[in-house]
Amino acid sequence: MKNMFSAGELAKFQNISKQTLLYYDKIGLFKPSYTDPENGYRYYGAEQLDYLDTILIMKKIGFSLNEIKQHMRNYTTENSIISFRQQLSVIKRKIEELSLIQNRLEHRCEQVELAYEKKASAPVVEMTGENFILYNDVEPPYDMREISIATKKCYAQALSDNLPIFFQCGVSVPIEKIRAGQYIDASMAFLTTENVSSVSNIKCLPKGLTVSIYHFGNYYEISDSYVKLIQYCRSNGLKIISDSYEFCINDYITSRFEEEFITKIMVYVEKK
Repeated sequence: MKNMFSAGELAKFQNISKQTLLYYDKIGLFKPSYTDPENGYRYYGAEQLDYLDTILIMKKIGFSLNEIKQHMRNYTTENSIISFRQQLSVIKRKIEELSLIQNRLEHRCEQVELAYEKKASAPVVEMTGENFILYNDVEPPYDMREISIATKKCYAQALSDNLPIFFQCGVSVPIEKIRAGQYIDASMAFLTTENVSSVSNIKCLPKGLTVSIYHFGNYYEISDSYVKLIQYCRSNGLKIISDSYEFCINDYITSRFEEEFITKIMVYVEKK
């Protein structure tokens, strides 16, 4: 047919599939100008090429097919500018969100790489900056099942409320439990986050003098690392004055093998 293109030809020109054209026809977004009644073959007029270009460009910009369909019913320069400005706002928000995700993912990678590079399990004294955690209490009997439930509650809240998290979870063990040698009886599960004043279960970990140690391997063997940390504090005239905060540096998110897990144990201290 003169100045007509089959679905296959048009798909080839636009580098899309015939199934895409069939779907656009089905939803009423882009219909052929002629359909052969005998064989059902679809044909498109040359004047439809620019129309299809517009659809594909809008899709690339990020409009949904339904939004494109509504827009194309009667689009003018004026309402196109309005739609494109609105989409610019959407794109800017996505860029900001992706930038935050990029920074937090880079932070996670750097933590794992640094821990593996040092591969050291000796305690370290340092001045720690201010940090924030989104937390949920762990219910009795304070075992791994209850810790997992409390952690999942944190993730669920962060996702539903669109809270900024750093893809890092952890737990806190009360100082009384540490003194009693019950090093895996965590009372709180948390995610590292930022300060959001409107959220009641975000806690500030203040600036202060801390001692930390990396534990490598199975979490149930973490007692050995606690003993090293406590002995170091005693030997160096340091008094533990806070609950412990265990940060999962390398966990199930990055490895299926528990022997590769890395946990950073941190406590606040003061000189005796």
